[in-house]
Amino acid sequence: MQVVVRDNNVDQALRALKKKLQREGVFREMKLRNYYEKPSEKKARQKAEAVRRARKLARKRAQREGGLPAPAAAARPARP
Repeated sequence: MQVVVRDNNVDQALRALKKKLQREGVFREMKLRNYYEKPSEKKARQKAEAVRRARKLARKRAQREGGLPAPAAAARPARP
């Protein structure tokens, strides 16, 4: 993985690196590897994740086809 530092702006490069690591799932994997996970627990977690993904996909598909209303956007307060 590579991040380019432009104009000696290390803060911006660090933010870009963190974003890339987040997208790749490195932080999530580090968190999972912090402790031993029994094979049965791992299988149950993976199955639950698959169910969540399937439900999300079905919900999005239903919204596209007009079966469900689109979620209302949360009103954000105006920035000063």
